[in-house]
Amino acid sequence: MIAHSSLDPSSFYLDLPDPDTDDSSSIEFLDRLSNAWSICDRFDLQTDIWRGRILRVIRDREKKGGEGRGTGFLQWLREMEISKTKAYSLIKLADSSDNLVGGGLLDESSVNNFSRRAFIETAQSVPEVQQMISEVANEGNEVTRKQVRRLTDEFTAATSPLLPNEIRERIQSNILPSKLVAPLVKELDKLPRLQQDQIKEALKEEPEIDCVKDLTSAARWMGKTIDGSLSIRAFNDKNLDIEKATQEASRLDSLGLLADALGQAKSLETGVLKFYTSLRRLEGLYEKLWIESGSSTPYLREVLSALQTLTGSTLRVSLGELSGGKKIRLQIAEENLDH
Repeated sequence: MIAHSSLDPSSFYLDLPDPDTDDSSSIEFLDRLSNAWSICDRFDLQTDIWRGRILRVIRDREKKGGEGRGTGFLQWLREMEISKTKAYSLIKLADSSDNLVGGGLLDESSVNNFSRRAFIETAQSVPEVQQMISEVANEGNEVTRKQVRRLTDEFTAATSPLLPNEIRERIQSNILPSKLVAPLVKELDKLPRLQQDQIKEALKEEPEIDCVKDLTSAARWMGKTIDGSLSIRAFNDKNLDIEKATQEASRLDSLGLLADALGQAKSLETGVLKFYTSLRRLEGLYEKLWIESGSSTPYLREVLSALQTLTGSTLRVSLGELSGGKKIRLQIAEENLDH
């Protein structure tokens, strides 16, 4: 059975302004296009929700049948030319719709009042914000992404225990905009208690807009520094106090430099690991091809001879014409962990 919603595609028509003959102001012209775009968003949302439900049925059918490997589901995706990532994002969207509607917050017909992005952000927000947004939609009002973000920011800034009372009071008095404070709360939530308390004290001393901006930036760099340090292998088995090092970098106003250095270190280690894997893979393929080739395959042997500079314990790689034709030579030495 196919249930038709109030948005009937068979009667779908948008009266778009003619760019050559329309004499309305730029604001009116763009406003008409914006309204038309939001209608398309609503169709797109309904379509994707149902596609997610279809994909979920296909996936769950195999679970019930006991196959468990998802071969039929993957075959469907190939036939429909849908990536696995896209498929699961659609299933997640369908789950979000079922949770909002099935949970009693949102009327089924009220889904049409959301733009696609507004609906997704509502589904990802905290229950209190979901309740407020659902009430707006159930009253027949359109819900935009901007509204969802505004309510989320207001709720975050008004309820976060990470902010001192001085900041919350200024938000309630409209001295500090909630959209300015909300990013700070998100960054603070990623930090250890020590850094949170330090920033909280700084906010108490100077609960001003410029201070909030500066501390948001500092908290962001602190978070990147701590996150980067956790995955750097060079730090393993070393008694390093990253939190105190971060404090010292902050005192020197060099948090950005430290976070960037750790990010580069992380990228370098990741690159070395990928390089080592490719090197060993290339050496194995090179040996197999060399054994298979012979005097009857001179051109293949020439290719293999050229590749020889990228195998073994010493590698030579050209840096190209921009570097004056220079070559870089890498010496590979493997060390055992046992000393």
